[in-house]
Amino acid sequence: MTFDFDHPPGRLGTDSQKWQKYAGRDILPLWVADMDFVSPPAITAALQHRVAHGLYGYARPVPSTVEAVVAGLGVRYGWAIDPAWIVWLPGLVVGLNVIAQAFAEPGDEVLTLTPVYPPFMSAPKNSARVSTGVPFELQHGAWTINWDALERAVTPRTRLFYLCNPHNPLGRVWRREELARLADFCLRHQLVLCSDEIHCDLILDPALPHVPIALISPEIARRSVTLMAPSKTYNIPGLGTSFAVIPDAGLRARFARASAGVVAEVNTLGYTACEAAYRDCEPWRQALLAYLRGNRDHLAAQVARELPGVTLEAPIEATYLAWLRVAALGLADPVAHFEQHGVGLSDGAFFGAPPGHYVRLNFGCTRATLVEALRRMQAAVRAAGPR
Repeated sequence: MTFDFDHPPGRLGTDSQKWQKYAGRDILPLWVADMDFVSPPAITAALQHRVAHGLYGYARPVPSTVEAVVAGLGVRYGWAIDPAWIVWLPGLVVGLNVIAQAFAEPGDEVLTLTPVYPPFMSAPKNSARVSTGVPFELQHGAWTINWDALERAVTPRTRLFYLCNPHNPLGRVWRREELARLADFCLRHQLVLCSDEIHCDLILDPALPHVPIALISPEIARRSVTLMAPSKTYNIPGLGTSFAVIPDAGLRARFARASAGVVAEVNTLGYTACEAAYRDCEPWRQALLAYLRGNRDHLAAQVARELPGVTLEAPIEATYLAWLRVAALGLADPVAHFEQHGVGLSDGAFFGAPPGHYVRLNFGCTRATLVEALRRMQAAVRAAGPR
């Protein structure tokens, strides 16, 4: 079976948050992590079948939905989870906020590695917890953890560690030995480990398997909350269906107490799409990965050849997101500058990078869109002046 990633329907004039941002302006939106591809045909068919039923009351997952998730994690990662470990959520950002409230008190500290997806830093602050970021280091063309700085960041009030696995925005796949060291770090300091693994099904390098950190050892599994969702991989974030995998009953109970009365239920169409995604869409996912690899490789080549002053400092091993260094352009506001030349990017400062140094680009778009965006970026680089 073949899938067409080159000719999706247009999104201008629709409810797309990604495209509405620049409505009425000639700006290609490559910012929010939302692909422009049509979701898998199997998901559309499952949704159409469910809609035809005509009743959309309060929903709970049926056994086949849970079985699809359990089977998916088992086949892909060798992770045999108990269905009782699954806690359904309407989104992973909700999960990050609940975790901060469940496992830390006001004034307690939450550690993470920066730059990182912005809610990692904002979620603790939303409930009067303290967010502490430890910057990554760039060594020999790879983003690495500064282990000494991470140890120094721990205080008597540190309660939680937030991990992005694989990493957004760096596109880094963590190796088993790195995850083992992080697990040991959390165990030694008695930290609850929250691992956001929403991009785990988007590994672009086939030689780099995704390893759920809860698989590292039974000990870290008992201190971990793993957040997952089909939303990024199958382009269904608008259906609001995610889940936490929490092996320890005590942690699950604390999570449930923090969620009570404030976390919305997952909707019936979200459950339907989730089941179809894990059960029926593997051929589509493999085709998507091949297309994204092509986009990534084209992007990397063009940045190296045609965008002086813009640097892709490390390989993109996962996700459809590129972390581009633009500090050499000397722009006070890189995002505004690129918008003036018709490309909408994410500001690296939102992820904890120094202002003016980085932008994030979403290449989960058609090849034609990417080619045109890079052409516009080339003009923007020229307009920035000599370097």
